[in-house]
Amino acid sequence: ARIADIALQNKAVLYALLFQAASETMMTIAADPRHLGARIGITAVLHSWGSALTHHPHVHMIVPGGGLSPDGQRWISSRPAFLLPVRVLGKLFRRLFLTRLRALFDADRLVFRGHLAPLAERRAFLRYLAPVRSRRWVVYAKPPFAGPKAVLAYLSRYTHRVAISNRRLLAFNENGVTFRYKDYRRDTAHQQQVMTLATDEFIRRFMLHVLPRGFHRIRHYGLLASSSRKASLARVRELLNVISTPAPEVPEAEPVTPPPCPCCGGPMVVIQILPRWCQPRGPPQASDPTKGSP
Repeated sequence: ARIADIALQNKAVLYALLFQAASETMMTIAADPRHLGARIGITAVLHSWGSALTHHPHVHMIVPGGGLSPDGQRWISSRPAFLLPVRVLGKLFRRLFLTRLRALFDADRLVFRGHLAPLAERRAFLRYLAPVRSRRWVVYAKPPFAGPKAVLAYLSRYTHRVAISNRRLLAFNENGVTFRYKDYRRDTAHQQQVMTLATDEFIRRFMLHVLPRGFHRIRHYGLLASSSRKASLARVRELLNVISTPAPEVPEAEPVTPPPCPCCGGPMVVIQILPRWCQPRGPPQASDPTKGSP
């Protein structure tokens, strides 16, 4: 929560650091011969929200159950239902994140406003982070519930949704906005709860999760990095004796002949397609030469 407060005032910098530290942690521990000893692939998706729309930045990752050997000559599979030790991941993630957070401060790349303004002084900033250094950082890992289709279905629910889906919205009236959320502090049978927020508070919470312009919330690393994904996946399929299924050929669409103009019978030309809620702009009005310029 302490770092999340800083991240709220430094979204682009801290969210990028979150991606960087998390991916490097996974890649480093996976490459260690004491653990997996392989180069893995990662698809990472940033979330900045909790179920009740609170500010809770974290990264979800989809990782294959294995990776390429350092020489690229064999595929190394992970143990069943186990990829990497979470306590080891947590310790390295904490060290990488806090070391680079301090470097960002020293490079004067962080801003502090409002109640965080005193942290602009270096000693105050280090004192603020001291409790965070001594706490255990939790990395949560679990095997997929089913096969690849279930993994893709899980991932697709989070890639382009922001903070809340329509199905969780229950009502909007003079009392505010009512929606469903999960209270993870309760036991599984009673996690589903209902909350009503005043309209302005609901909008405030939703706006917490608007990302900086141009920020990429889906990123790929290792075997799945854009620069080498095609060659890496081809090598993996070769080692696993998996034949890639070619994409079905899409037949070329036949040219569409526009209907004739109902007035003159000549061919009609599409100039612009407007959304149904927009109105076309009328032709410019001819100015009256006897009057001054508008």
